[in-house]
Amino acid sequence: MTEAPTSATIAPRRRWVRPHAWLGFGAGLLVALSLPPWGWWPLAFVGIALFEVSMGAEPSRRERAARAWLFGAGWMFPGLAWMWFLTAPGYIVAGAIFAGFHAAAAVLAPTGRWRTIGRPAAHTLAEALRLVFPFGGVPLASIAIGQAAGPFVGVARVGGVLLLTWVVFQIATSIVGPAPFVPHLAHARSRVRGERPDSARPQPAWHGVAGLGVAVAVVVVAAIAPSGHDIGRAVRIAIVQGGGAQGTHAIHSDPRIVMERHLAATRTIEPGSVDVVLWPENVIDVPTFAGSTELAEVTAEAKRIGAPLVVGITEDVAASTAGGTQRFLNAQVVVTPAGDVISRYDKVHRVPFGEYVPLRGLLEALGAPVDQVPKDAVAGTGPAVLDLQDGTRFGVVISFEVFFGERARDGARRGAELIINPTNGSSYTGTVLQTQQVASSILRATETGRWVAQAAPTGFSAFVSPDGDVIDRTAQREQRVIVHDVPLRTGTTWYTSLGDLPFVFLAALALAVSVAASGGLPGRIRSGSWRRVEPPG
Repeated sequence: MTEAPTSATIAPRRRWVRPHAWLGFGAGLLVALSLPPWGWWPLAFVGIALFEVSMGAEPSRRERAARAWLFGAGWMFPGLAWMWFLTAPGYIVAGAIFAGFHAAAAVLAPTGRWRTIGRPAAHTLAEALRLVFPFGGVPLASIAIGQAAGPFVGVARVGGVLLLTWVVFQIATSIVGPAPFVPHLAHARSRVRGERPDSARPQPAWHGVAGLGVAVAVVVVAAIAPSGHDIGRAVRIAIVQGGGAQGTHAIHSDPRIVMERHLAATRTIEPGSVDVVLWPENVIDVPTFAGSTELAEVTAEAKRIGAPLVVGITEDVAASTAGGTQRFLNAQVVVTPAGDVISRYDKVHRVPFGEYVPLRGLLEALGAPVDQVPKDAVAGTGPAVLDLQDGTRFGVVISFEVFFGERARDGARRGAELIINPTNGSSYTGTVLQTQQVASSILRATETGRWVAQAAPTGFSAFVSPDGDVIDRTAQREQRVIVHDVPLRTGTTWYTSLGDLPFVFLAALALAVSVAASGGLPGRIRSGSWRRVEPPG
């Protein structure tokens, strides 16, 4: 007769497995607090280290998936809180999917000593996936954004956000992973998990030391890596912020009011005092910009000041051209004092569920409120540059595009001497999105070795230097004009030359080598390394 299990025999599992799972969730919350608007960047290292502690050396496949998903949920849901104001169902789905990316990474990464190499690589690949999927990528709330204000941001000029992400994961994982200098921590962790002292006795391993050494070497190299150089000429730029309330939506507001606020602020600029005036994204909303009253008003100000205005417009696409559907263009244009539009850039990366609705027909049939986004933006296809009459070339990333390193890189590779980021965050209450956008401007400035000028209608507007210094950042809702002499720069960084793909390849290679060295997936299954470690009876 088999004796039924008593509460004493099952208590250890309930006591230790659940706390370890929720330790991963708490670790994710610490990573979220490293992001703007909170911005406590060291917490990313603490959170990832605690995540490694929660995972342990030999978790089962189910334990890895569950704990890593909770880690991702604790990180993503606070970091993506801005999305609630865009689409509440989409916010829930996106947070769950992105946490699932890290659950899959934890399952694919090896256990045992090689986990110290494999786990950072796997989670870096999970973040690489977020750069492109779904809907072209939603790379907000990233590890790199949290490190924009920290001392490691210079790594971005070598390998962009992916290399910076790997450095943070690798340093934090190495500190608590198997290494000769942390045997007592490993031993204590194993005892807490209820494992037998004999089987949990730590053994020195080189993996943590090697991983930490490579990460430190990357940081050192980043400090001396090329970052471009000044060409000896500067442009005096005036950024215009018209002001107004936050949490507003285009379908519920009068675009003329937004236009008039920016005209009023622009009229405070003295004639001949600046070289360029920069307006935010889609301040002007008209059926057609050419021949419009708005173009005449912008031209009048350009003529009065004696400098071109770089303004954000949206205009309708003819129904015959759009195939019978309602569509619009979101562009930044250069208007001269003579009234000529001499350069134009149409936004390439559109905001899903903000500027267009993916699978609109299906969602409408299911009763989703797609009428909140009545028109779909048409994606641009041109290079990410704008040219002035004097030959100065701006790289341009419009709003959401500033989160994608590839767009600013495209401008720098095409000869841009500075980057502009006209944006519109007025639809979002709070500062989660707006502060993450400033942090992303820091990353783009560091990656390209160019100054970035960010213009927003209700905040935040600012100038950002290639060293990551934020200058003259405005407050929310205020009407203000900020002016700065921005040095023009040339030259390339390593990231400008290489892009993201080499670092995706290196992360995939590190993961593959670590998995193979640990016995490979079939070997781990046969050896029982995916089985739950039973506590002593």
